Amino acid sequence: MNQRVVVAGLRALLPTTVALFVVAIVAHAAQANRPPHLVAALLCGVYLLWILVEARITVRHPAQESAENNTLLPYALTRAGVGVSAALWPLRWDRLSVWMAVPIALFIGAVTLRLVAIRTLGRFYSHHVVRYSDHSIVTTGPYRLVRHPAYTGMLLANAGFVAFFVNPLSAVLLVALCAVVIWRIGVEERVLLDVPGYGAYSRGRARLLPGVW
Repeated sequence: MNQRVVVAGLRALLPTTVALFVVAIVAHAAQANRPPHLVAALLCGVYLLWILVEARITVRHPAQESAENNTLLPYALTRAGVGVSAALWPLRWDRLSVWMAVPIALFIGAVTLRLVAIRTLGRFYSHHVVRYSDHSIVTTGPYRLVRHPAYTGMLLANAGFVAFFVNPLSAVLLVALCAVVIWRIGVEERVLLDVPGYGAYSRGRARLLPGVW
């Protein structure tokens, strides 16, 4: 798939996703007399802030030609679909509960992990699969534990978000997102294996979760 087409698709998807989250926030805030909806509005607001924080990375052209472009739009579409379908679905909570804290804590903690991973990777981080001419292996921060902590954080954050707004559609889309991420990791690692030292680095670390995969 042409890189310009992919970037244009991402630039169209971003404002659409932002607009739908604004709709969700307004819809929940309109029922602020019911405390669970106020919590839902705040959680959607945090998700929207997360989208905006990554927006510059999402829509920019990579500094070098992408190694592949076929996985990026499916990744972006399923990721947006998970968040939007969860946020817009009728809320299941009818009263405040201590159990709300579990998915909220997972969501906040996982978003933090993702942002730390992105910051640690620095200029080598891109939503595109890129092999930089001066690419080097980063082994600090969360990269000491797993090879793809940004994906780990993204998946766990969406799992926490879906668990709060639990509904069948967002659960199905979360499974689809996991499948797309596994596909992307396979593609990325075929590119990264050309980076000196990545083979040795990868043999000592799981891809997403230590002791799992």
